[in-house]
Amino acid sequence: MTDGEPHHEARTGAEAAATASGDHVRRSGSGHQAHTMAELARLAGTTVPTVSKVLNGRSDVSVATRERVMRLVEETGYRRRHRSGSQRDRETGGLVDLVISKVSGSWANLVLNGAERAAASAGLDVVVTVARPEQDAGADWVARILARKSRGATVALLSPSRTQLQVLSAAGIPLVLLDPSADSASGVPSIGTTDWAGGYAAAAHLAALGHRRVGLIAGSGDYRYGRARVDGFRAGLEQAGIPLPEELIESADWRRESAAVAAARMLALRKRPTALFACSDEMALGTYQAARALGLGVPDDLSIVGFDDLPESAWVTPGLTTVRQPIEDMASAAMRMLLRLRAGAPAGSAREELATELVVRESTTTAR
Repeated sequence: MTDGEPHHEARTGAEAAATASGDHVRRSGSGHQAHTMAELARLAGTTVPTVSKVLNGRSDVSVATRERVMRLVEETGYRRRHRSGSQRDRETGGLVDLVISKVSGSWANLVLNGAERAAASAGLDVVVTVARPEQDAGADWVARILARKSRGATVALLSPSRTQLQVLSAAGIPLVLLDPSADSASGVPSIGTTDWAGGYAAAAHLAALGHRRVGLIAGSGDYRYGRARVDGFRAGLEQAGIPLPEELIESADWRRESAAVAAARMLALRKRPTALFACSDEMALGTYQAARALGLGVPDDLSIVGFDDLPESAWVTPGLTTVRQPIEDMASAAMRMLLRLRAGAPAGSAREELATELVVRESTTTAR
């Protein structure tokens, strides 16, 4: 007997098999119908093995059936629970997953270093999955995580959709997000940094140097970390009594080349800025290119502040003043949180933020 009920309904063979394989029966509330894998199959008009294929990331399911099952998973709140000591645990117990949008560039390398460091300290190895959002749902990163029977993943600089989150939850796969790009994953454990405070520190630094005509190169896209950096920078300028007119605001796609074009437009103004804040180091380095192409010296003619403190920020001449976010430490913290979840412990705070720090180098100086 369960839940204090004096009796229970007889289960079908399919329901019994689903429960035996680790299927979790979830009740959405008193008096509401319980959902098993067999019930999902009935609602979807398909079979239990087909539902199991969807939840395991198999590709031999039609797109229409996959979408129907995924939609029902989200609507019913179905969740599959896997018992410890199962074959899945034996197959993946020594591995931990990292999902990342790319493996090139300094940012990705720092994430990999931090995640591997935390995993190694626990005696585990890291499996890297590169997200390929341009591919169809049957071959996306969620399907690949499901197919390899992952026991949890750290997801860097991506924001899973509600459906993806629900499907992963249904499969019993915990997630920790590293610097998620959108708010759609609210409630999922995540690690970030104090982006707003970093933007504010950049503005305060330029104001203290006497700059009163200051430009901004924001990153394109509605990313939460981008919004926070811009909002903090605006607040810092406002606190110092410095206006930020529209002609001194440009947007780039986070790449160096795009930022160079955006900075060139701003620096061609009759009354150009004496300082610029770019919302990433990559874009700040693009601003270097634009300044030099116009015959402007850094920092004598133009002070520049970036955000990230990538290794190349110290290598460039002059060294880039930037807001440091502890990328390796963030990745390590995200991986440690995931390991706690894999062990059955609570994640703690749903959102943890590591502190940013202004690193002053030679790219900023007193305004003329």
